[in-house]
Parts: sequence; C-alpha cells; structure tokens
Amino acid sequence: MTGCSNVPVELRAGALRLAVRPDLGGSIAGLWHGDTPVMRSMEPAALTGARQSASYPLVPYSNRLGHRRFHWKARDYTTESNFDGNPHSVHGVAWQRPWALVSAGETDLRLRYRHAPDAHWPFAFEVDQVFSLSPQALEVGLVFTALGDIAQPVGLGWHPYFPRRTQSRVHMQVTHRWDPDALELPVQRVAQATIDGEVAQLDHDHCFEGWHGPAFIGDEVFSLQLTSSL
Repeated sequence: MTGCSNVPVELRAGALRLAVRPDLGGSIAGLWHGDTPVMRSMEPAALTGARQSASYPLVPYSNRLGHRRFHWKARDYTTESNFDGNPHSVHGVAWQRPWALVSAGETDLRLRYRHAPDAHWPFAFEVDQVFSLSPQALEVGLVFTALGDIAQPVGLGWHPYFPRRTQSRVHMQVTHRWDPDALELPVQRVAQATIDGEVAQLDHDHCFEGWHGPAFIGDEVFSLQLTSSL
C-alpha cells in the first residue's frame, strides 16, 4: 500500500475517463465520455471537497444518525456533528477522511480507508473501494471488514450526482418512500409508484424501498442505466 496521496488518479477505457481524489473522501471528481460529463464532473485539481464531487462513499452508514445517537447491543452511543451544524450526524465518516492508494492500473483502482474508534464512530473497521472501468461501464464496489472484538452496525452506499439538462428524465421502479419530519429524519413509510418523469418536475429528497433495478437517466445528450447487486 502506497499510503495517502493528494494526487488525483485517472482511469481510461475507450471514450470513458474517470478521475478520483483519494484525499477527498475517496470521491469521484468526474466521469466523462469524450468531452461529455456522464456524472456531475469537474477536473480533479479543481475539486475542493467531497460534497462538490460526482460521487462519494457512505461508510459506515448513509443518511442520518438521528440527534447524533444510536442504541446497539444494549449500549447507547453518541456521535459528533459533521455537516454544517446539522443536528444529526450525516453519511458516515469515510467521505470526510483521506483514503490510501492500494493499487492503480489503466482501468482498475483500489483505495482503502482504515478507521480507528473516535468521537464520530466508536468502532474500528477497514473498507476498500474498488473501481473498474470498461469502454461501456463504470463498476464500483465496497468491501467492508469489521475490526475489533465486537459486532458493529454497518451500512454502505454512495452519493452520486448527475448533470441536469433541459430534457433530463429519470425512470426508477420502487415500492415505498420514507417521508421526513421537520428535522429531515425519515419517519413515515408510504406507498410510492414508479418514478418516471422529467427531473425538473420531480420533488424528491427521500429514502426509497423496493428498488427494482435498473434505473434509467436520459436527456438530449446522453443516457445511462444504474444497477446494483443489493
């Protein structure tokens, strides 16, 4: 393992180019097909934080820990604020920490974040983020290893962003959504029909259940599909 680096890493396969910033939460700075952004993209040297990126990893949880506390294995735990004074802890810890570069080739990349217990998350763990680029697709995976002597709660994911163009549409089959309360905690489960429409007309900032992939995003410039093994 070569250690942490603030040098961006780029992969290329056919017309696709992927740029990653290991030092900024293991985030994707950009994904392009030729000169066309596939995800919300900027040149990696211009990226200053994970929140402005094309995507960043959510480890060891996504969404929010309500009021910065949780109960696990008959114990109460607290966490710290990590997001603009939000009353909750948001999206885990790995997106705000530098990742180590394990290996990099022309089309493959492996990063690693190793966590020691701290005020933001009380359990030790190690997680690898693996990128594989082909001329037709980007595949990203997370491999999580709990360290220490006790089990811990774990959730894994990403926070991707895509360009919104004049004719952007999204199609996604789901069964339910979770409506939030005034403090943005998902609290009420309600039925949700298939989402299929122009992005400009949609008003969703929710958690969803029952996703039957793939999901589709398309516009006047580009179209893509997203799948998951979960």
